[in-house]
Amino acid sequence: MRRADVLAARDRIDGLVERTPLIGSDLPGEKTWLKCECLQTGGAFKLRGATNRLLQLTSEERRRGVVAFSSGNHARGVAIAARRIGTPAVIVMPADAPRVKIDGTRAEGAEIVFYDRRTESREEIAGRISAQTGAVVVPSFDDPAIVAGQGTAGLEILDQLAEVGEAPPSRIVIPCGGGGLATGIALACPDAEIVIVEPAGWDDMARSLAVGEIVPVPADAPPTLCDALQTPRVCELTYGILRDREARALSVSDAEVESAVRFAFERHELVVEPGGSAALAALLAGKVETAPGTVIVLSGGNVDPALHARIVAA
Repeated sequence: MRRADVLAARDRIDGLVERTPLIGSDLPGEKTWLKCECLQTGGAFKLRGATNRLLQLTSEERRRGVVAFSSGNHARGVAIAARRIGTPAVIVMPADAPRVKIDGTRAEGAEIVFYDRRTESREEIAGRISAQTGAVVVPSFDDPAIVAGQGTAGLEILDQLAEVGEAPPSRIVIPCGGGGLATGIALACPDAEIVIVEPAGWDDMARSLAVGEIVPVPADAPPTLCDALQTPRVCELTYGILRDREARALSVSDAEVESAVRFAFERHELVVEPGGSAALAALLAGKVETAPGTVIVLSGGNVDPALHARIVAA
């Protein structure tokens, strides 16, 4: 993949996704910027990649529909994009996905098929549905069109900093599940240091980068509040690009994530889901230092209201 793929995606999805705000934050040290993908249509950055992928379906593929697998944010992004172009969508979702994500996906008109994330393979289920119906499988990150679409957030960061007279970002800190968003931004912003942040115990991208080959999440991985980042295995596409960019990888605990959720709400009145706050959590915990031109991506805001209320009230 090349940066040109991201530029082409920007032209393709122009007017169909929000240009999300880039706001300054009063964090200690150097001025830090927050890229608010939690304010994207559908509540997360996922609409970018889903729109770019679905707009490239043929007329026959649109007739047969699409099938995707996701804990929620990609599900809703695909459902919105599918509704807009008039194609049916089936979403394979874990039975323990947050209710807000299930309801949001169903509200967009998608059919939902549930599975057990501990004992069943979402890829296999999606593959069976595709074989039976002819639906096109739309992965959440293992697809160049998805990655290119997610990278449009990085192009916006460059434009928005330039508009306020700031230099291009020196470092971009990004939550990471499968790595589609981080990979897209890495392509869009070739001069920035890329730092990815995963939940503790679900840091398969970090482990993969450390040993030089893809390592899946262990079967006994601990529970995490970051449901959006519970990817059991990354792919060659995202791993390869982040490896070549020498991305730095960090992990954060649930307690650190909760602190970030509170910070976003108390300081900026932003509702950010736990997984979407992972990058901010790393900075607040001192795991990544502030430096001039640091951008933190808040990747999603689809959080159960009761959970959010509990976190911010703590």
